[in-house]
Amino acid sequence: MMMQKPAIAPTLTSLLALPDRLAANPRSPHPVAECFEHESGIGVNGKAHANVEEHCIREGRVTIPSPKARECYGNPMQIAVKGTVGAFYA
Repeated sequence: MMMQKPAIAPTLTSLLALPDRLAANPRSPHPVAECFEHESGIGVNGKAHANVEEHCIREGRVTIPSPKARECYGNPMQIAVKGTVGAFYA
């Protein structure tokens, strides 16, 4: 008996290519809503990060929220992490 693949799982050819620069904040000039319809991840220096707010592959930079420091509006301060950045679909 042959097993069939589930029709729900998207194929890699149907997924949108991840852009060079992407931000999770809709007020940023770099949001792409279609990229957030599927699970994706960001790796920096070979380590996967789950809390990335913005990334730029070309510049080798990601920004993550600070665990304690807050800006004047109460939002977390952003920390820039530099290194080898890679974006992938999970």
